[in-house]
Parts: sequence; C-alpha cells; structure tokens
Amino acid sequence: MDLAKKIIGPELEMFEQHFKNAVKSRVSLLDRIMQYIVKRKGKQMRPMFVLLSAKLHGTINDSSYRAASLVELLHTATLVHDDVVDEALERRGYFSINALWKNKIAVLVGDYLLSKGLLLSLDNKDFEILTILSNAVKKMSEGELLQIEKTRNLNFDESIYYEIINGKTASLLASSCAAGASSVTKDIEVVEKMRTFGDAVGMAFQIKDDLFDYGEAKVGKPTGNDIKEKKLTLPLIHILQKVTPNLKKEIIYIVKNNNNDKAKVKFVIDHVIQYGGIEYATQKMLDYRDQALEILHSFPASPTRDALEELVRYTTDRKF
Repeated sequence: MDLAKKIIGPELEMFEQHFKNAVKSRVSLLDRIMQYIVKRKGKQMRPMFVLLSAKLHGTINDSSYRAASLVELLHTATLVHDDVVDEALERRGYFSINALWKNKIAVLVGDYLLSKGLLLSLDNKDFEILTILSNAVKKMSEGELLQIEKTRNLNFDESIYYEIINGKTASLLASSCAAGASSVTKDIEVVEKMRTFGDAVGMAFQIKDDLFDYGEAKVGKPTGNDIKEKKLTLPLIHILQKVTPNLKKEIIYIVKNNNNDKAKVKFVIDHVIQYGGIEYATQKMLDYRDQALEILHSFPASPTRDALEELVRYTTDRKF
C-alpha cells in the first residue's frame, strides 16, 4: 500500500483529523472509548478506496473526507457490534470494546458511531453518499443473518456463499468506491462502475480471508477458526460437491459436532487440501481480482489508477 499512501498521504492525514472530530463526544466515558478506538485503528483500507476513487475522477474535497469518515464510522460500528455477537475479547491484537467495557456499553457505542455517521451526512446534505452507504449497511446485516440461517443446516452451494460474502464484506468496499466517486462527479455511469469495481475487490478480499483459515504455505499452520465457528467457506463448499456421500456426511458431522476437536478439524482441512479446495478458491479469488482490474483499466492511466491497482493486488497478495 506504499504507493497509495504516497499518492494521498496528506489527504489521509486530513481524513484522520476529520475522523477524530467526527467521533468526539461531550460524555467523558464515550470520549475515552472513542480515543481508544482511534488509537487502535486498522490499515484504513476503506478510507483509502474512498479517497483514491475520488481522486481518480476529480479533486478530493470536503464531501470526499466526509464520505471517508462515514465509511470508517459505519465499519467501526459493525466491528464493535460483531465482537459482541461473536463474544470476541480481542480485535487487531487489542482488547475489544466489550472486553473492556462489557456488552451493554459496546452495543451503545456501536449505536453512537452509526448515529454520528448519519448526522455527519445529513448535517452537510450529502444525501447521495448517505443513500449509497445506507444500502451497504442493509446488505451487511442481511449477509450476516443469511449466514446464521444457513449455518444451521450446513448444506448450501456456492451461490449462497457468494450472496453471503457480497453482503458481509463486498458491499461496504463497493459503497466506499461509489461514495468516493460520487463526492466529485454526478456521472451516474462512473459511480456505478466504481461500485462494481469495489464489489469485485471485496469479493476477492473475503475469499482471501477464508483461505487463511486453511493455512496456506505462506501464512503458516492451519487455524480452522471458520470450522470451529461452523462456517462453510468456499474451499470446503467446493470439495463437499466432489467427495463421496459418506465422506460428505462425515465432514458435515465434524463441522457441526466435533469442531473443537483438533484432530477432527485437521481431518477436514486435509481433505479440503486433498480435493483441491484451496486451488479452486484461489482461482475464484484471482478471477474477481482480474474483474476489478479490467474495470479499473477502463479509466485513463494515472498515478492514482496505479495506486488503486496496488491496493487491489494487496487484497489478494497480503500475508495477514
């Protein structure tokens, strides 16, 4: 992501100030939690996509910074709520909000972040950007609920998997790119192309995350976390269509009932590798990456386009 940071370095610093201002509160407890959130921020990929998408089609302006802040507010809110739902005590190597301040406060913090995002857009009449990102939040909720629903029987095909990850992950990246473009142009076709671009990047990003669970050689030993959480991801879904009926039943039984047995989990992972699940998912990931690059290359060459391409390739080449 070095080129991206070089191209929009000053703009990223400006965004950080916008974001800090956006989360300030007069309530001391809330302000203390907001400071904790700001200090443990992640790689800021989504704000980067917002700002680079804006720069690709015009000049980054106050609306672009607000769009980036809104994306980060919504993303952070969903992470805080996810940690409550998943009973997770850590996030990015730090204690989660619910671990430090308990579930009740964590839920209210997530609600606060969502409301701050809405008000940030409404106060500045960024109605189009708010519409774009509100749709993303709706899709994210639908994706999470669809996954919970389908996890109960652990018997669904690739199309459902793609629907789940499109909602859970790709929708926010797609909306980030669309919102960035929308902040500098009213060309609906351009905004839609950027949304489709971001959607393909998001799909590739999530498949890469799912591949980490099977311990690719470059990453390290298998973790099996998704199996422990009874999640069917693409490598496993693919091989369930290839193995014998008896082996399929055995694997599904393990995921349902023996998901904390390390030997049993290893048995599942070994079969995913043996039947080509890793190679299949990797190719699908690269297909989505190439779809994104094809859309990106339909725009004129520029350093900003190069920076976006670097970000796209980062999503599939990253080591964590």
